[in-house]
Amino acid sequence: MKLIAGPCVIESMELLETVAQELVRINKKLGTDIIFKSSFDKANRTSLSSFRGPGIEKGLQMLSDIKEKYGLKILTDIHEAWQAEPAGQVADVLQIPAFLCRQTDLLVAAAKTGKVVNIKKAQFLSGRDMKYPVEKAQDSGAKEVWLTERGNSFGYNNLVVDFRNIPDMKEIVPTVIMDCTHSVQRPSAGEGKTVGDRRFVPSMALAAKAFGATGYFFEVHPDPDRGKSDAANMLELNKLESLIEELKK
Repeated sequence: MKLIAGPCVIESMELLETVAQELVRINKKLGTDIIFKSSFDKANRTSLSSFRGPGIEKGLQMLSDIKEKYGLKILTDIHEAWQAEPAGQVADVLQIPAFLCRQTDLLVAAAKTGKVVNIKKAQFLSGRDMKYPVEKAQDSGAKEVWLTERGNSFGYNNLVVDFRNIPDMKEIVPTVIMDCTHSVQRPSAGEGKTVGDRRFVPSMALAAKAFGATGYFFEVHPDPDRGKSDAANMLELNKLESLIEELKK
C-alpha cells in the first residue's frame, strides 16, 4: 500500500518539520513508509493573490533538508518541463498535476529523470483515457508510472468521484492511488478560492479501498483552517494515524 501525505504547499520549515515528525512516528508505529508531499510552487491557484509557496530553489532546499533529517521519501509536483531535472535531484516521485496530465513536454521531462512519475487524472478525463499520458511517459523512458484518481468536474464548482476509474486505471498500471483530499474540493466555489469539505476524506479513502486502490494520498496540516492552500479539504494531522489504521485492516 502506497501512502502519500503532507501539507499542500510549503508554508514554513516549522510546518514541514511538524508534519515530518508525525509521519516518522506513524511509520515506526504502523510499519508504513509514508512519502512526504509538499509543493514548492502552487502554479494553478484560483487567484493571482493566492499564496504559491517559496519557489523552486528555496523550496527544493527545504524538501532536501527534510529528506536528509528524517529519512522520508519525497514527492513534489512540477508545472513546467524545465523544473523536472532540479526537482528530480531531490524528489523520489515527480507528480504531474491533473490539469497538466496531457502536457507532452512535461511528461517527457519527468520521465527522463528516472524517478517515479505520478500522473494525476484530469478532472475532464476518464480513467481509460489515462492510457495515453502513461504511454507518453513510458515511451520516454519512465521506469515506473503511477496514476492518481482525484474526481471529475460535475457541472460548475463541484467534483464527483466515479470509483470505476480505479479498476479501469489498474488495467493500465499496477499502482493506482486515491487522492482523498483533492477529491472533496469545490473548485473556485469560495469567492476567488477553492473550498471543500474534509468530512468526506475518510469515506473517499474507504470507498477507494473497496474498488481496489493500491495507494492513498492525503494533504494534511496541524491546523487546516489556517492553511495557505486547500485549507477546507486538508485532513487534520492528528486524524491521519487512525485513518491509516482503518485502511490497513
